[in-house]
Amino acid sequence: MTFLLDENFPVSAAAFLRERGHEVHTVRETCGSGSTDEEVFAEAQTRRAVLLTSDRDFYHTVPLLHPEHCGIVVIALRQPTRQAILDRLGWFLDNVPFPIDNRAFVLRDRTYRFTPAG
Repeated sequence: MTFLLDENFPVSAAAFLRERGHEVHTVRETCGSGSTDEEVFAEAQTRRAVLLTSDRDFYHTVPLLHPEHCGIVVIALRQPTRQAILDRLGWFLDNVPFPIDNRAFVLRDRTYRFTPAG
């Protein structure tokens, strides 16, 4: 799977994902720090990448504006330490049994929700 890490996502997630065999790009390397949400979303679509972010706006607004996309995963924890984010991301990769395309996920400390595909 291909991922694009938003600039608010821990850089250590790139190594974590690569160790699991995924292709990873970061906003810092591609469209640059300070990019708008629309620019970040467009970059993810251009790269056919699942967007990883902690910005909840992507869960609430992007699926309404763009029902077709490569997937969005928002990790929104009460205490978002680097390790807590990586743990939750690992749980997600190990436990979500259905396609990510056209779905937006929000992962909380103990729960998750997602928008239905298309």
